[in-house]
Amino acid sequence: MTSSQSRRALTALTLLLLPWISTPSMASGERRQLKVANAPQAVIRSQQVRALPGQLDEVLVVNDNNPELITGEGILVSTFRQPPGLDLALNGRFDLFSHHVFAGKDDALNSTLWLAVLAQPAGDAEVTLELLGGSTSLSQATRKGQTAAPFLPLPALMAETSTPIAAGPGSSVAGDILRGESAPELPESWRIAPGSASALVVLPIPVAGLDPLLNGRNLQMRLQSSGPVHLATVAAFGEGDRAPSLSRLQSLLASGQQSPKEHTPTPRGSKGKIIYSRVSGVQIGSTWTAKLTDPGSPDLALTGKPISWPISSLERGDLQTGQVQTAELKVFDEGTAWAAHGNYGVEYDLTLPLKNPDATPRTVALALESPDKNGSNSKQLRFGGGKSSPVMFRGPIELRGLDDAQGQAQGRQRFHLVLRRGQQGPELGRMTLAPGERRQVRIRLIYPADATPPQVLSLLPVKQSSTASIRRP
Repeated sequence: MTSSQSRRALTALTLLLLPWISTPSMASGERRQLKVANAPQAVIRSQQVRALPGQLDEVLVVNDNNPELITGEGILVSTFRQPPGLDLALNGRFDLFSHHVFAGKDDALNSTLWLAVLAQPAGDAEVTLELLGGSTSLSQATRKGQTAAPFLPLPALMAETSTPIAAGPGSSVAGDILRGESAPELPESWRIAPGSASALVVLPIPVAGLDPLLNGRNLQMRLQSSGPVHLATVAAFGEGDRAPSLSRLQSLLASGQQSPKEHTPTPRGSKGKIIYSRVSGVQIGSTWTAKLTDPGSPDLALTGKPISWPISSLERGDLQTGQVQTAELKVFDEGTAWAAHGNYGVEYDLTLPLKNPDATPRTVALALESPDKNGSNSKQLRFGGGKSSPVMFRGPIELRGLDDAQGQAQGRQRFHLVLRRGQQGPELGRMTLAPGERRQVRIRLIYPADATPPQVLSLLPVKQSSTASIRRP
């Protein structure tokens, strides 16, 4: 990367993703005073933080996120046999997660980078690929018809009705997958002839006319193949606004030229500061399915005390539960992350079989929260973030089983969350259970790109007035 590209990319990322940085017009002393004056007091909530039950499935995911900032043409990740391919054939059910940004070229500020997904049968027979689910989105559209989701300053909690809500491409794609929708840029299926690589999609990442000069694209696909295939993602420049030809993409793949990587990781097991790096490889696990019960019980009893479970816990970020949910990598490129830190694109499908064992009604609230991992552990969570704290989570969440106005369990509801570091709640909804009543609550979320793990799913007691009653038909 040239120095001008580095400066341009840093400026653009700062403007797009870091709105909490103090303004340059303030003197440093004024900024320090303002920071102290506005700093929220820490809140320590004594409670249980339990390891999340369940586990990831065995579905393979081609994880393409290194480099995040693409500065040159070449192979991003490849499972083909020839170097630098990882020599892994994908068969049956598998996924692709791809997330990149582009900040233009020094000699052509209106340039477009193209992201191509190439596939080729591992044998001599034709292979059919079916898109089971998935979508794609740019950060910003530069022309009509492009699917895009800008990083809008949204409230912490918004209920989704008939109109999708998104802040950024990772949020948008996660929402599409939860709703069972897709972007028009993705076909429903492909027939892939043997002998040479075919292009599944060739998608632009344009920057012409943008200020700041930066754009990103998130792409996720859940695929089913009729036979073994090799898959690769390639970054290439076209001619003006025209996409690179298939022969040009095939030549790049055959050349073995890699797009420059970034962030060499800290070796596994090292002490001191950790650099997680970004992933270029194939991870094991696409969905985490779990039933959240008390140990040795089929139910989760409402006890009047808060309970939380980590979401996307990782090395040095397990909230002292001892649980690292990070997907292991089956194969990966040298100099990139050795595990899928963050579980981006992974679906969490969680069920809470609630039971009220008491002789009086109990009301609880459900929340997704972003505690400060410094000061949080298995016996307490530390909160204290304010409006100036960095955003740690932008994305949708789907729930079933919350109370409606009549106290009945509702069907499917979707919300969009924007959580800052150290943020409690907000409440997604409440449930009041009569004595002995059982209620099953289900939560689904796709861990979105641009989130910073971990978060927690929390079940929180709500003080009930003595005159409260439960409305039942």
